[in-house]
Amino acid sequence: MKISKVDDATLQMIQQYQKTEKVEDRAPEKAASASNLVPEEKVNLSTTAKDVQNLKNAISKLPDVREEKVQALKDRIEKGTYRVDADKVADKMVGESLIDLLS
Repeated sequence: MKISKVDDATLQMIQQYQKTEKVEDRAPEKAASASNLVPEEKVNLSTTAKDVQNLKNAISKLPDVREEKVQALKDRIEKGTYRVDADKVADKMVGESLIDLLS
């Protein structure tokens, strides 16, 4: 079955793939010579990718909770010296709401 005047890019790619497969099926001698080749696998990572991997490894070794921070906050709350700045809290809430609306 042949479909003409197709505007869908995906369908065109599938049709091109099918045409390529048919051409390869007609050339078994090329396939036989290609099977004698040993594929070489090689991976080259950029320095950025290596840096990201190193950072991921370093982060995975850190604890999920910073106990010293938690203890310091608990101590301040118990002593009554912990104060919440309502203006900062409101600014953060409004800022995050705007980000949610714009995204």
